Amino acid sequence: MSTQPTGANWGFTTRCVHSDRLGDIEHGGIHKPLHLSVQYGYESASELVKVFQGEAAGFNYARQGTPTVAALEANVTAMEDGRASLCFATGMAAITAIFTTLLKAGDHLVCSRFIFGNTNSLLGTLQGLGIAVTFADATEAANVEAAITPATRMVFVETIANPRTQVADLEGIGALCKQRGLLYVVDNTVSSPWAFRPKSVGASLVVNSLTKSIGGHGNALGGAITDTGLFDWSNYPGIFPAYRKGNPAGWGLAQLKKKGLRDQGASLSSEAAHHLSVGSETLALRMAASSASAQALAEFLAAHPKVRKVYYPGLPDHAQHARAKKLFRAQSWLMAFELVDEDDCVAFIDRLSLPIVATGLGDTRSLILPVAHTIFWEMGPERRAEMGIADSLIRLSIGLEDSRDLIEDFGRALEAGA
Repeated sequence: MSTQPTGANWGFTTRCVHSDRLGDIEHGGIHKPLHLSVQYGYESASELVKVFQGEAAGFNYARQGTPTVAALEANVTAMEDGRASLCFATGMAAITAIFTTLLKAGDHLVCSRFIFGNTNSLLGTLQGLGIAVTFADATEAANVEAAITPATRMVFVETIANPRTQVADLEGIGALCKQRGLLYVVDNTVSSPWAFRPKSVGASLVVNSLTKSIGGHGNALGGAITDTGLFDWSNYPGIFPAYRKGNPAGWGLAQLKKKGLRDQGASLSSEAAHHLSVGSETLALRMAASSASAQALAEFLAAHPKVRKVYYPGLPDHAQHARAKKLFRAQSWLMAFELVDEDDCVAFIDRLSLPIVATGLGDTRSLILPVAHTIFWEMGPERRAEMGIADSLIRLSIGLEDSRDLIEDFGRALEAGA
């Protein structure tokens, strides 16, 4: 029989592949098996009481997790070099849990102006609940600092913004939040923990839509929150008295688990957790391949006379190119571009053969859509203008196709235009 692995000095991919083997795997399974039970029983009532009151580890009701989900949480924690993680049904469920369980009426949130459309919609809901929100150009920490008020409790940014790929001043904002004692939340979905760890810039909480880079195969929804262990929860006014017991380092996730999973019910299923865990094993391989293809296609499009502008951090003319090159191992699979002929946006997409016209991101297949007409339509032209989203903007998520084939397809579609 082989010895139990320790993982102390493993590299990123080795850790992902063997993460579940660091704990017990029932019956010698190669992968952590599916635990489909909703309830979990105990030999005595006193044992169950200890689990309910947080005095002992264990499972009671699947809404707050299962052994299969716990194995994925441990894997995500290792990826992000965090203290602990919680998994949710979707990335939006994870973000919603952060905002609604750690903020209350009268609190103030500073958010990047350049954020995912659904997150923007959620923030409108928060404002209706009495939580003030200020949007700031997060590419410069000074803009975030100018937006801070005495009621500010949290700053929220994305690493690489969807869809225009702006890169936040992650280091500067981290230093600012540390100085002011603010909760610093970083959405790492586009970069992935392989290309970047927000903990390195002082993030308090890290969000990942597991559906995208980490799962990567478009076959399961999921989201995760990782506590990096850097934030002092003992001084945070948003922690309820019920969770102010024991080690303060665990207070934040304890409240997120009880309020975000138990109360709101945004639970990740064991089936989805299994898909995501297996998908995570190829994270580094997929990210390296898709980032390289995205770089090659971005360079091709940038040089084409029928393309007005390409937005990709790997290009030298990107406004935050130097920052992205310093912080990220690779520039990810996300890019956007505008055609010279603004009216050709939808027709151009229809001339392509390889990219699938779909709303998702981070899949094995390349995905494409007209931004203003679809995912950012609801917010209206004024808000789109504030975010720099032109009516002709096309978003592209690069998959695992050979870069040569993608370039040939885009070249043919461009030449076939008017």
